[in-house]
Amino acid sequence: MANQVEAMRTELLEQQSQTNTATISAGDNEQSPEQRYRAGAYGLLASLLSRPPDQERLDWVSGFAPVEQTGDEMALAMSMLGLAATTCRPEAIDDEYHALFIGLGRGELVPYGSWYLTGFLMERPLGRLRDDLAALGFQRDPGVHEPEDHAAALCEVMQLLISDAVPHNRQADFFNTHMADWCKRFFIDLSEARSAVFYRAVGRFGIAFMEVERRYLSMQV
Repeated sequence: MANQVEAMRTELLEQQSQTNTATISAGDNEQSPEQRYRAGAYGLLASLLSRPPDQERLDWVSGFAPVEQTGDEMALAMSMLGLAATTCRPEAIDDEYHALFIGLGRGELVPYGSWYLTGFLMERPLGRLRDDLAALGFQRDPGVHEPEDHAAALCEVMQLLISDAVPHNRQADFFNTHMADWCKRFFIDLSEARSAVFYRAVGRFGIAFMEVERRYLSMQV
């Protein structure tokens, strides 16, 4: 795990130093590098899952292509994501995103926790999530119509919890309650989706990072 952490930390911090994009910002500069790279990774996933990336975002992500291959899955996933960003055009990714997540009626994938956990939208897991978000002080933006259990929204919440220095045990509780049982499965499905090209690499990155997070948050700090 040490090699995975070091590869993620180094590359994300180097890329963050070259951009002012808010969704990639890891927040408080006083945080440890480890916490900043975690927040940055969640922010990256949130941005790629919430909307198709534009050319500026792809240029940023392409900086991962030369990640040193240390033999671990995290480094390989970062490099593959960077290569995908280098070779895929924004217009093609936009079409891909719509086929995957929007479609005619629905996309190939349904990136919601309730769907993965119960087979239906707007079910009990969403109600529990809303209760926990309220307890953490999060309020629903009235301009956002997507249910809060979208994978992108959950990644954004984790980014904020890390950036706000919420205690480790509360981060772990949120992750284990609302993400651990389904997010990795979603990223596996994304990495194997028929409509995916660029997003196959996003899925692989998500799989590797969810495993790193599972192991990190299981530790006693």
